[in-house]
Amino acid sequence: MIYYKKLNKIQAITFDLDDTLYENTSVIVEAERSLIEFMQQQYPATRHVEKGFWRKQQKAHILANPSLKNDMGELRRLTLNTGFKKLGLSGDELNTATTQCFEHFYYQRSNFTLNRNVHSLLKTLADKLPLVAITNGNVNLQQIGLEEYFCGSFKASVELPMKPHKAMFDAAQTHLNIPHGNILHVGDNLPKDIYGALKAGYQTAWYAEDRCMNMRHEDAQVLPHVQLSQLTQLLELI
Repeated sequence: MIYYKKLNKIQAITFDLDDTLYENTSVIVEAERSLIEFMQQQYPATRHVEKGFWRKQQKAHILANPSLKNDMGELRRLTLNTGFKKLGLSGDELNTATTQCFEHFYYQRSNFTLNRNVHSLLKTLADKLPLVAITNGNVNLQQIGLEEYFCGSFKASVELPMKPHKAMFDAAQTHLNIPHGNILHVGDNLPKDIYGALKAGYQTAWYAEDRCMNMRHEDAQVLPHVQLSQLTQLLELI
């Protein structure tokens, strides 16, 4: 554990999810693969689309409405709907295809098992102080078995833009009703989690589950209060 700044008393902890509590990239890659397989099985028209077809629909939506970058779920739903429409689907068939494929991806995106140590740590922490999840993604907390540990959760949306915007941090602070300076945010991404939390007045702990943590290899605009080598070190801070 490396300290960069003095910590105030910690009265609550907020957690990033993806790549902080679990490695996320392989989960998304597998969910994308499963979605393509499902679409090709259920909707033959998708079997012969050109490479980059779905990405092209996504980019068109972002170009038309840049705020959609803050809501990955809605962006995916619109992308699927537009793509199926261009492949000739309409009416109830279009709506069914969009819903089925979105729900398939959303399930697969959360279809993994967390390390038991993460459950043990979160349970211990939750017994001592309130925990809140703050994520730019859309993992299903109930499906991955973490919902019980958090007294609140905030996912990026058009109304609550992605970190480093401070909207979700402010919403979490209002929910907790604890001073910003007594909340510790734990996250893997220095420009999004650490910079965003510091800008919102939080204390910060840097921890990455998906990679070797070397500050010299990171896009570090600011330093966290503390750098963890393992998540269980949080118990030493409270």
